[in-house]
Amino acid sequence: MATIAADGSGEYGQGILHRVGIRGAGLRSPIDEGNTTPTVSSRSLTRARRRQLKQIRTFMQSHDLDVTPLTLRIAYEACSGTNPGLVRGIDDRRSRGLPITLEWLEAATGGDASDGGQAVSKLADRLEHGIDELSRATSTVRRVTSQYGDELERQVDDLAETQGTEEVIAGLADFAKAMLARSRQTEEELRASERETALLRENLDRARRDAEVDYLTGLPNRRAFEKVLQESYEKALAEGQPLSVAFCDLDHFKAINDTHGHEAGDRILKVVAETLTSACRGDCFIARHGGEEFVMLCHGVTPAEAFARIEAAREELAQRRMINRRTDKPFGIVTFSGGIADVARYTDPREALAAADEALYQAKEGGRNQIRLAVDPGDSRQAS
Repeated sequence: MATIAADGSGEYGQGILHRVGIRGAGLRSPIDEGNTTPTVSSRSLTRARRRQLKQIRTFMQSHDLDVTPLTLRIAYEACSGTNPGLVRGIDDRRSRGLPITLEWLEAATGGDASDGGQAVSKLADRLEHGIDELSRATSTVRRVTSQYGDELERQVDDLAETQGTEEVIAGLADFAKAMLARSRQTEEELRASERETALLRENLDRARRDAEVDYLTGLPNRRAFEKVLQESYEKALAEGQPLSVAFCDLDHFKAINDTHGHEAGDRILKVVAETLTSACRGDCFIARHGGEEFVMLCHGVTPAEAFARIEAAREELAQRRMINRRTDKPFGIVTFSGGIADVARYTDPREALAAADEALYQAKEGGRNQIRLAVDPGDSRQAS
């Protein structure tokens, strides 16, 4: 399977740069392919970074895009090939002579600025650290205040029993009582602060969970998937287990939206999500990758086994006859296409994603409503 080099070169990377409107001819990977353990010099890395920055700048200028976190992230994904679905969409739009506008890019990516999401995540981490520090400090101060209050109360009792000048003792006792009351008030305020800290932590945890959930289908979103992908990849290598990834994309979804409206299209997406979820079982992780595309990650499942599950889900969906309840018009046959790759067979899980996406593209080109297996990275033959 063609791979993407660190600088976006290689057969797949060169194709991507050409498809998004950037000439990539002549680019070379800084990785020495003659070594069994790739080594990269600092000079080569610097040149690769410069080339990448130039590619991103060319993409931005070619499509007259303003410099924002979203457009920079999109330009990076388009040039590096880390978002194959986006590259495929750009390719399709260019082939039809349509412009690559900010509005279209926002719709194609769902406005999901992953860089911004990472910044929010870092901010949340700092906030959580601050909450931890505040919680510890509050607990310490409350404990000390409580101990001080207990000791002050004992001193007040001792003063009340002391024989001596009545006025001095009475004055000291009154002062001590006032200090004791203030101490108890401070202790209660600290308890309230601890309760507010706990509530803030709960809200932060909920916000983190919500940031990784697709609002429409209730499935994990792309951000959550990328985290699970790396963890699952490392686990599969450590355990010597297969790890299959599948891209599934609805066929002719634009026609559904154009004919029945986006609200009806959303209902179809939910149905597809439920159908794929039923095929997942406990060893699979499914997420909405964006738009009408879903991704499944199956641990301990070979590509052939994943193929059987997804093929069954495809057949089940294709046999359903759904009707738009608002208009009583039939949706017709709703289908999806898919591509599957064995992640554990690749040196980088992103290469496996590119392979699965390429298999999906072949399924679309082959007539849609079918599942294809990616070419094994150690085999030049195409399986289907």
